Amino acid sequence: WGIPLVRKQNLPLDNIALIACADTKAKDSPKNKAKGVHFFVDDYRFNGIYVNPQKSLHKYSQYAFLLTPDYSTYVEMYPWRQLESIAHSRWCGANWQDQGLIVIPTVTWSTPKSFEFCFEGIEKNSIVAIGMIGCKRSKEDFLLGYNEMLRRLEPSAIICFGTPFDDMKGNLIAVDYLESRKVVR
Repeated sequence: WGIPLVRKQNLPLDNIALIACADTKAKDSPKNKAKGVHFFVDDYRFNGIYVNPQKSLHKYSQYAFLLTPDYSTYVEMYPWRQLESIAHSRWCGANWQDQGLIVIPTVTWSTPKSFEFCFEGIEKNSIVAIGMIGCKRSKEDFLLGYNEMLRRLEPSAIICFGTPFDDMKGNLIAVDYLESRKVVR
């Protein structure tokens, strides 16, 4: 598919905290700078990072690490749009890594058809991130993709944004999504 590669990077996993990209500032507090930036928000809040990547580079470079953008891969989207979302996410991550930033790939999928491309551009045994918001409606479909991710990527750890299902396997690091937002919308 030619999807850019987000290389495996190490990250201390003992105290993972995240801040929403929409809550970042050009000059943030030391407390927030120790966090990673997540993109588990509406796409329009971060769409500019792909279109104009240099504009936000300085702002994001002050944080401990970045998750790759969580561009939507809705079930009702055409597969080419889902592929485009995955490619944009990986390109942003690879670009940030080229600029010297620590980047953790966000993994997202829709239907089994998306499995053809949604795990591309991520090295095996990487730390990865997933979002749990919205997947509670279809636990079976979510777990189908989750288990396929485990099989294909064999992640060393999974930063789980939200409360994981009890039957999810792997080295899960749950992050409370409410604590990652300054303002709960």
